[in-house]
Amino acid sequence: MNTNSNFLCGKFQLDLSRPRVMGIVNVTPDSFSDGGKFSSTDLAVEHGLQLIAEGADILDIGGESTRPGATPVSLGDELNRVIPVIEALSAVTTVPISIDTYKPEVMRAAIQAGADIVNDIRALQEDGALEVVANSNAGVCLMHMQGTPQTMQLNPGYTDVVAEVKQFLVDRLVAALAHGIVKERILLDPGFGFGKTTEHNIALIQHLDSLAEIGLPLLVGLSRKSVLGRISGGDEQQRLSASIAASVISAMKGARILRVHDVKATVDALKVVTAIVS
Repeated sequence: MNTNSNFLCGKFQLDLSRPRVMGIVNVTPDSFSDGGKFSSTDLAVEHGLQLIAEGADILDIGGESTRPGATPVSLGDELNRVIPVIEALSAVTTVPISIDTYKPEVMRAAIQAGADIVNDIRALQEDGALEVVANSNAGVCLMHMQGTPQTMQLNPGYTDVVAEVKQFLVDRLVAALAHGIVKERILLDPGFGFGKTTEHNIALIQHLDSLAEIGLPLLVGLSRKSVLGRISGGDEQQRLSASIAASVISAMKGARILRVHDVKATVDALKVVTAIVS
């Protein structure tokens, strides 16, 4: 098992010698799996605390759905959704808080509100995003995406998906390092479901160990995604078993952080993986 050690994020030093679980808190009305369930500040905070009680090592707060075809959210709306939740959770929790955004203005406000990690589907490509993270002590997750959430699933294509995703992540890593973001603050995410067909996603899962060769911790987000539904059948609420299987396989192939909706079940599964594989 991969034993990448410590991830520096804000005021935390997270030991990644075993797989960790990132619990999803969507403060949105339209996310693909749980949109609208936790769209008020109070409900989102309550949900975040429940995920910590279930064993989440990180909370990922998002205020804009990035499902295929999602409608973009204004800067003001996104800030109004996520900042009160981050402020409330950072005051009472003892786990790192991540902000799921590609907007530099949201990154800056979230870090000021208490966020420890920037989880960016655009891999800090927006103007000013690299500078915001570089001028903080936040950790960052650099993700691969082909296209935008509005277009990414129209006709995604690659000559060699594993090689192309790997090269993109290396290029964004080089850009981050050049801006002074040390490698101990960086995670990499192949971006399952973001501009990939079922075949592309399966190839990336099969070759996660190749992506791990870059030498930085991998974050994997496969929870309840449509690729699992196409393999196993069932809608978003019927993909627990498939999600657990994907998390277990990902961890065994080197993933250090699993971004999931179903925290308790994933935590239990990873305990078994760690006990057997370590």
